[in-house]
Amino acid sequence: MRIVIIEDEIFAAEALQKIILELRPETRIMAKLPSIEEAVDWFGSNEMPELIFCDIHLSDGSSFEIFKQVEIKCPVIFTTAYNEYAIEAFKVNSVDYLLKPLKKEEILKAIEKYEELRQDTFSEELQNLQNLLQAQMGGNLNNTKSRFMVKSGQSIKTIPSKEVAYFLAEDGIVLLVNFKGNRFAVNYTLDELDRQLDDKIFFRANRQLIVNIRAVKEVHPYFKGRLQLRLEPASENDHIISNNKASDFKQWLDL
Repeated sequence: MRIVIIEDEIFAAEALQKIILELRPETRIMAKLPSIEEAVDWFGSNEMPELIFCDIHLSDGSSFEIFKQVEIKCPVIFTTAYNEYAIEAFKVNSVDYLLKPLKKEEILKAIEKYEELRQDTFSEELQNLQNLLQAQMGGNLNNTKSRFMVKSGQSIKTIPSKEVAYFLAEDGIVLLVNFKGNRFAVNYTLDELDRQLDDKIFFRANRQLIVNIRAVKEVHPYFKGRLQLRLEPASENDHIISNNKASDFKQWLDL
């Protein structure tokens, strides 16, 4: 197995190399690259490795800049002392995402994961991952999002769109609320979501709410031709549909 290590801390790079060679003695470490500049130069004039271990924070910036400048055609295992970069990491050909300090058993699991994916399934798995990210970042081929990637504790999980009860804007944050009542922050505005969601399932009720048709529990007449919604799971605030939208909303509900 041919591996490149991208890591700006010399001792960390040496320690990682030592662990990799202990786990897989047949491995050839092709290069240890400490910066974006050196990595871009190296990939521009050398054979592509089979796997890359890549720190996210380098001395001259974020390693994601490497992937913007060079077409990397092999899987990547990211390493970092910070956990807020997971979604960005999975935009690249990421097999795994390891938090520092690195542990031998976690490196082993990541290598084993790569080896399993390499057996004729990597392309399929990578395409599945790219489809998830395409849905997360900009919609799928049908221009509707099929699922969302959200942060849950220290991990990233996917939530199919059909499990989203509604999106709610609160205090400058957009929350995804699933049918279990769990709430997750998402990095979208309601305007962006309105363009990317299936309009047969989701309706932009007002400036604070996009609702799944299955989450509409009750609809009540309100003042001046407006409508009041009761949602399931329940929301703390009242949600009103304006007179201008009331007709479209009824048509959407097939009332």
